[in-house]
Amino acid sequence: MPAIRSSFYALTASPLVRGLVAFGSAEAATRVIRLGVLLVVARRVTPEMFGTAALALSLFELVRVLANAGIGQRLILASDAELPALCRTAYRLFWIVCLGVAGVQLSVAAIAAWLFDLPQAGAMLAVLAIIYCAMPPGLVQIFLTMRAMRMESVARIAATQNIADSLLTLSLVLVWPSAWAIVLPKLLAAPVWTLLARRSTPWHADRSIRPDPWREFALFGPAILASEMLAAARLNADKLVVGALFGTEVLGLYYFAFNAGLGITQSFVAACNLVIFPHLAKAGHASGQREFRKAFAAGFAMLAPVVAAQALLSPFYVPLVFGETWIPAAPYIALLSLAALPLYAGSLVGAALRVERRPQRETLLTACASAAALAGLAAGSPFGLTGACIGYGTGLALAFIPAAALRLAVPTRNTLSIQGAMS
Repeated sequence: MPAIRSSFYALTASPLVRGLVAFGSAEAATRVIRLGVLLVVARRVTPEMFGTAALALSLFELVRVLANAGIGQRLILASDAELPALCRTAYRLFWIVCLGVAGVQLSVAAIAAWLFDLPQAGAMLAVLAIIYCAMPPGLVQIFLTMRAMRMESVARIAATQNIADSLLTLSLVLVWPSAWAIVLPKLLAAPVWTLLARRSTPWHADRSIRPDPWREFALFGPAILASEMLAAARLNADKLVVGALFGTEVLGLYYFAFNAGLGITQSFVAACNLVIFPHLAKAGHASGQREFRKAFAAGFAMLAPVVAAQALLSPFYVPLVFGETWIPAAPYIALLSLAALPLYAGSLVGAALRVERRPQRETLLTACASAAALAGLAAGSPFGLTGACIGYGTGLALAFIPAAALRLAVPTRNTLSIQGAMS
């Protein structure tokens, strides 16, 4: 018994496990609150209002991918000696990138309003562009917090922002039932993140330090941005394929099943990437491969039971939670939930490749996985939506699982060889 207790304490004392548990707990709490708010929103707004808000928020999420330019990842990998100068350069780059993305979003808003006759959605997109001005003041600090492996703080900040968003949505919907009541909280909650991020790690731009050249970020920026754009395309292109092949009614069923089956687990996969990337960067060359295996096992041990429960229990919880209307979606929820496992494998391989400063290989892997998933979905469509869901998951598995197996089984020369990182 003492041996079991000491093993348990040793496990929970690990920064990696604490970070994974923190993000998992934060995601669970956020999902519960969002579900409660959604029940109120569904009774206060019309489907047309909800559709307008969904369109604006979907376009916002697609455009926001452009802000993931790999700047923060370079800070996490920096040595102590080069960090101050890199932080000054990163701060400038964050402003340039965020203002550039805001300009892109304003252009998309104008196109939506004038070319597609969607003035309300365009106005919402224009207002949401203000969020990009709230991001740069806290981005250097939040990545320094990740670099220090204080992932509990990062999880707490994200959860606080999401909960504030949900509570603001609830308040606005009760007094002003409209599409704006769903969209505006995204903007109103942004300063919450900025204030908490700035407090997480004290940092200010020291003008006595000369910034490093921008080329220090050139290796990561294009490759990581390409990976993020490919992943975003995969998450949205499947809806277009299903809609084209099966029509809007089946698309609605697939969209619901995708969000119910991969919603929570996909958020956990993203959280694992956030936690494990700085952990591997800190491990360095000597213990990198061992730490990758340990991290992979820890995350998989937390994810696999959730995926199994989602898949096996879907016939029971779908009618209970979502109502009898969605009973036909239960088998699709079960099938799509299984896709979280190859997504997890690919996410961790991508984190390791970034630590090795080989983000281009991650981009290639993401491109192959996206193409395989969409090809599998199309190939399975003659057998109905069930075949399409199986094809989607199989395509992801064929790309990501062999890559993860190779990474786990074969020691790679120069694996995780970042000298002095996080020292």
